[in-house]
Amino acid sequence: MTHVHDVRRDPQHHERDEPPDLAMAFLVSDAMITIPKVHPPDVALDEIRALFEDDHVLMALIVAADGRLLTTIDRTDLLAAGSGSTPVSQLGTLAGRTVGPSTNLSSATAKLLRDGKRRLAVVDGHGRLVGLLCLKRDGTGFCTDEGVRARAAQLSAAAGR
Repeated sequence: MTHVHDVRRDPQHHERDEPPDLAMAFLVSDAMITIPKVHPPDVALDEIRALFEDDHVLMALIVAADGRLLTTIDRTDLLAAGSGSTPVSQLGTLAGRTVGPSTNLSSATAKLLRDGKRRLAVVDGHGRLVGLLCLKRDGTGFCTDEGVRARAAQLSAAAGR
């Protein structure tokens, strides 16, 4: 993949009167991972809490059987959960945490940086989850399916020791 512009270093590039650079041609679908980990609406709250023990996890995606994204949960949402009896489908929100696959990548990245976030769930026009835009910790690029698979293999190998 061609290098994607690092908007962190130039957050107002879209406001200049210059012709758009190559990054302006990239869409969210060009940078999203297509194999995000998802959870059903009846997942136990304790399972979601355990998920966040991994500092790489920044968002839990709760998805209906038909593929519709019901909610996104981040660590701050768990603070409001209280007891383990709160249904996870009632936690979190979709507002401000989703983006369409045809959204300009520079705009989506600027939103992440402006909001101090690193994840946006990618949904189609019917609300179905199609991916996850995952800004790397250092802000220089996006997570890839290959990187996700490699990390999963590392964790699996470490657990098998």
